[in-house]
Amino acid sequence: MLYIQFLFLLLMLYLGSKYGGIGLGVISGIGLTIEVFVFHMPPTSPPITVMLIIMAVVTCASILDAAGGLKYMLQIAEKLLRSNPKRISLLGPLVTYGMTFMLGTGHAVYSVMPIIGDVALKNKIRPERPMAASSVAAQMGVIASPISAAVVYYLSQWSKINTSITLFSILSVTIPATLIGVIIMSLYSMRRGVELEDDPEYQRRMKDPTWRKKIEETISTTLNETLPKKARHSVILFALALITIVIIAMFPEIRTFSGNEKAINMSVIIQMIMLAFGGLILLVTKTDSSKVPESVVFKSGMVAAIAIFGIAWMSDTYFTFALPSFKAGIVQMVHLYPWTFALAMFTVSVMVNSQAVTCRMMLPLAIGMGLSPALVIGIMPACYGYFFIPNYPSDIATCTFDISGTTKIGKYYFNHSFMMPGLIGVIVACCVGSSLAQIFI
Repeated sequence: MLYIQFLFLLLMLYLGSKYGGIGLGVISGIGLTIEVFVFHMPPTSPPITVMLIIMAVVTCASILDAAGGLKYMLQIAEKLLRSNPKRISLLGPLVTYGMTFMLGTGHAVYSVMPIIGDVALKNKIRPERPMAASSVAAQMGVIASPISAAVVYYLSQWSKINTSITLFSILSVTIPATLIGVIIMSLYSMRRGVELEDDPEYQRRMKDPTWRKKIEETISTTLNETLPKKARHSVILFALALITIVIIAMFPEIRTFSGNEKAINMSVIIQMIMLAFGGLILLVTKTDSSKVPESVVFKSGMVAAIAIFGIAWMSDTYFTFALPSFKAGIVQMVHLYPWTFALAMFTVSVMVNSQAVTCRMMLPLAIGMGLSPALVIGIMPACYGYFFIPNYPSDIATCTFDISGTTKIGKYYFNHSFMMPGLIGVIVACCVGSSLAQIFI
């Protein structure tokens, strides 16, 4: 019966993936209701903490966007890319990784993709090389960001079990692991595919006068736009928010008060700091608050919160119910072959299209099985696997932004531009992370 119920869980995830975002959340609500009233599973608590963190971070980042901060960051990134055009295949992924690291979400990089493609084309570099790797790098940055929902959830759960596990110790593993993964996949990407003059699709488009004009004359740039001073001020304040969070995480005594034995949980601190600095940005820059909900960061973040609401609640209810029956066999297999848990995380991520949801589903399972923190934190990069099936919005958008036609979804669907960079990045990051976790965790 548990296997049938697990297949039902997969069916709900599959149906939800057809609608994406909000669809995943509400269709998971159908699955949860059936689990409770048909399969008689006791419902667990909804993922309130994760949702609140997402809301706080997304709100602050959206205020930053409304103040012009994202455009300011984009101009800095474009200056870097255009000053080193021959290294676009290495710098492009590092730029998108850095933007995600700052903002905690990979959805803020859409505007930089046309610039990366433009720089590549103007220098006769196959755009697929930097663009596909940049799309993957943007999502890998989530696992390294101190304000991403995935990292904060890991912190909130592990710190309850082992007080020596801090935000600093987790980032000591995830930042170098994902950064090395991004660099290795970028080095691979520098030589992938044929040169533009030998690419049949590019040559076909160049024979078409309309496409040729579009390729040769289209210039994507943000440098011709003069931004107000408040844009720079908003970025400085946002950076101060990140620095404040890291400092409070590094020194627990800051969040420990007389009369309280335990320090305030970092998940609460992050919510407080992001809301506070969102308010500061709003006050200092005098930004119109009505523009905040119009931000692409706000919309994508709130959609993610709804998706996590349904998926995590449904999945957590099943795994809590089924774990006692599966625990012995699974624990033995994972201890003998640790990579199997990484493969399980990767597979779940392919289905749910979210690092945060994957962590919310799999971490309670890992803790319930008694897996070591070093193992689970070391293989954390495996929670990003949704490049495998090319249906994620940033990947689709990247294909659209590449007017040369080199970044594409192949004839056989799985032979797409993001497969090899994604596999190389995640596998390298997991290997590096597993080694570093033995030192820092």
